[in-house]
Amino acid sequence: MGNNDWKDRLGTVFSTDPNFKYEYDGEQEEETLPPSEQHLKVLLDKKQRKGKAVTLITGFVGTNDDLKDLGKLLKSKCGVGGSAKDGEIIVQGDFRQKVLEILQKDEYNVKKVGG
Repeated sequence: MGNNDWKDRLGTVFSTDPNFKYEYDGEQEEETLPPSEQHLKVLLDKKQRKGKAVTLITGFVGTNDDLKDLGKLLKSKCGVGGSAKDGEIIVQGDFRQKVLEILQKDEYNVKKVGG
C-alpha cells in the first residue's frame, strides 16, 4: 500500500495498539475466462436514459482491464461512445446486430435478448 491508503481504512477511526495492522478487504478480481467460455447477453436498454437507446452487453466474467479492452473494441468498431464497468458494457445507440457479429467473430458465446 502506498502512503495515501487512508481511503482503504475509512471504517477504522483509531487504535492505541502499536502492533495493530489494518485489515483490507482486498477484492480479488476474477480471472478472465477465455472467449469460448464467456456467456454474454446483448440487449437494447432505454430505462433511466431519457428515452435514448443503448446497447447493453452483460455477463462478462473477468478483470476490469479486460472488460474495458473489450468495451473499447466494441465502441471503436461501432464508431460511438459508451462505458465499461461493473461487468457491463454500454454502447450508445442501437448496435445489437453489429455487436453480436463482432463478438461471434471473436468466438464469444453470445445471445441476443429481447426484441
